[in-house]
Amino acid sequence: MPEIVQSRETGQVRKIVHLDMDAFYASVEQRDNPALRGQPLAVGGRPEGRGVVAAASYEARKFGVRSAMPMATALRLCPKLVIVRPDFQHYRAVSREVFSILRECTPLVEPLSLDEAYLDVTTNAWGEALGATVAGRLKKRILEQTGLTASAGVAPNKFLAKIASGWRKPDGLTVIAPERVEAFLQKLPVEALWGVGPVTSKKLKDIGVLRVVDLRTVDQGRLHRAVGSLAEWLCQLARGEDPREVCPDRPTKSVSEESTYAEDLVDPDLIRSETEGMARSVAASLARKALTARTLTLKVRYSDFTTVTRSHTAEPPTRDPSRLAERSAMLLSRTEAGRRPVRLLGVGAHGLVEDGHSEEPSSEALLL
Repeated sequence: MPEIVQSRETGQVRKIVHLDMDAFYASVEQRDNPALRGQPLAVGGRPEGRGVVAAASYEARKFGVRSAMPMATALRLCPKLVIVRPDFQHYRAVSREVFSILRECTPLVEPLSLDEAYLDVTTNAWGEALGATVAGRLKKRILEQTGLTASAGVAPNKFLAKIASGWRKPDGLTVIAPERVEAFLQKLPVEALWGVGPVTSKKLKDIGVLRVVDLRTVDQGRLHRAVGSLAEWLCQLARGEDPREVCPDRPTKSVSEESTYAEDLVDPDLIRSETEGMARSVAASLARKALTARTLTLKVRYSDFTTVTRSHTAEPPTRDPSRLAERSAMLLSRTEAGRRPVRLLGVGAHGLVEDGHSEEPSSEALLL
C-alpha cells in the first residue's frame, strides 16, 4: 500500500488541492468578447511571424491545437482558428483575483503559474473537514467572482492531486481518497508520471514498463540504464509517495526543458531544430508564468556522457521566442554538437523578471 504522508502540524492525513484554471488565457478572451464564445480560439502570435500558441480554447483543442505549438501548424490543423494577441497585463490582473480567493481559504498556496496552484487545505479558514468540499467552494467562488471555470484535484499529495485535476477537464473535480490511491495508481499509464515525456516513455516501454505500477517490478538495473537518475523518483511516484510540501509564494528561479534521445543525434540541422524548438517552448512557459529572462543556458550531453553548458546573458530581459531561439543557436555553435554525437539537449531560462519589472517594451514582450 502507498505510504500516506501526514501533516507535520496536525498529524492528519494531508489534503492537497491542485487547482487549474481551464484554458485560462483563451477563456478570459471568450468571457470578455461574446463573439469569441464557442469559436476555436488560440491566444498567441502571428503565424507569418513564427508565432507560438500560448493558449488554446477547448474548441481549438478538438483539432489538436496545443500550447507551445507553432501558430502556422495550429492554422493547418484548424483553418478557421481565430487568433487573438495576448494581453498578459490583463491576464495577470484576473490571476490576482483568483489567487485572492484561494488565500481566503488558506495561506498555504503555492503558485505554479498565473493559472495554476497547489493548496494545503488540511486545516483551512472555512473549517471544512473534507478537501472535496473546499475544492467545490473554491470553484464556485471563482466562477461567481470571475466568470471563469477551474478544475480541481484533491488527494493526499501533490503528485496525485495534479493528475486528478486533469482527469475531468473542463470544470472538473476529482477526489482521490487515501483508501482509493492504490486503485487509482493501477489504472495509470506510465505517461501520467511527472518527468515522463515521449522520449522517456519510449525508453520505459522498451523495457516493459507500460503502466505506472510496472515500475515496482521492473529490474532496477535496466531501469537505471534507461532513465538514469530519474529512476528513484519515478519508483517513488509509482508507490503513490510524494513528500513535497506546499510552499507558499515560492519564486520561480528557472524555466527549462530537456530531452534525452533514444538514438544519438548526429545531423547538425536536426540538432539545431531541436534546440530552437526547446527555446520556443521555454518562451511559451515564460509567457504562461508572466516572466521574462535575462540568461539563456544550453546543455549538451555527448554520446560519451560528457556534458557541457553554455550561457548568454543580455538586457533587457525577454521571452520573445525568436530571440531565444536565435540565442540558443548561437550557444549551440559554441559546442561540438554535430561533430560529436549528442545524447541529450536542454535549454533553460534564468535571471527571471516578473512582468511590470522588466525594461523590455510591452510590444516586444508580447511577440509570441
